[in-house]
Amino acid sequence: MSEAIKSMTGYGSAAGKSGDLAVTVEVKSVNNRFLDCSVRIPRVYIFAEDRIKALVQKNVGRGKVDVFVTIDSSAGSDVCVRLNEGVAAAYVAAFEELSAKYELKNDLTAVALGRLPDVFTVERKEVDQESFTADLETIASEALAAFERMRRTEGEKLREDILSKLDRVEELAAQIAALSPKTVEEYRARLEAKLMEVLQTADIDKSRILTEAAIFADKVAVDEELVRLGSHIAQMRDMLAKGGAVGRKLDFLTQELNREANTTGSKCSDVKITALVVDLKAEIEKIREQIQNLE
Repeated sequence: MSEAIKSMTGYGSAAGKSGDLAVTVEVKSVNNRFLDCSVRIPRVYIFAEDRIKALVQKNVGRGKVDVFVTIDSSAGSDVCVRLNEGVAAAYVAAFEELSAKYELKNDLTAVALGRLPDVFTVERKEVDQESFTADLETIASEALAAFERMRRTEGEKLREDILSKLDRVEELAAQIAALSPKTVEEYRARLEAKLMEVLQTADIDKSRILTEAAIFADKVAVDEELVRLGSHIAQMRDMLAKGGAVGRKLDFLTQELNREANTTGSKCSDVKITALVVDLKAEIEKIREQIQNLE
């Protein structure tokens, strides 16, 4: 059974809860030669970063992946205000002493007392790291699932486009193969006509013409290049059929396609074949650009 072809670009998001906290996870990716994952998460929850990175590494082979974690605590209380009883009692005693000693009215109120330094301490509630990380992993997994669906959809479109372009490459290669023998025949005819013109006689050494034509044919023969081109195309089709993370292998084979096209172009001087080679190279470049998007 074949695996899915995946694009390196994608997006997915999911939202959920961890206790009173509302958590949102977004996953975005663009092309990259290797896997480069960064997790942006509030500093208070940085302890969960490595687990999220490990989760991404299980699902993604290569690409620049950014994970954005947003925490909203407005629905609950993640802070705790504590009364510092010792400090408060000391303030009350000091005010009573002040009132008695100077015969002043003691109108101390709770609000006034609370405004004095260190009467209250504000602390963040202790986060259950393991529980929060487990909840975050669940939400991140949902975001990655959506992310993967988008990558598969884009990957399938890329597969179809690359296959159609490989069909076009084969058509052009077949046209070049058909024109190549005609080029040799035309050269032989031109050579014979030129010799007849120069020597002004029809009595020409036919074996000499055949020898020259054979030498020319050997120089312009592109059979080997076209055979190798066909072999690379077959391998690429096989990889696309099997699926998986084939981007790098396909990229290498595309370089080989381009090499054979360049060699074919350098051997052929015929205008028609040259035009076909130009089209061939343009099509291969389109394939290369598409492959750059594959994982």
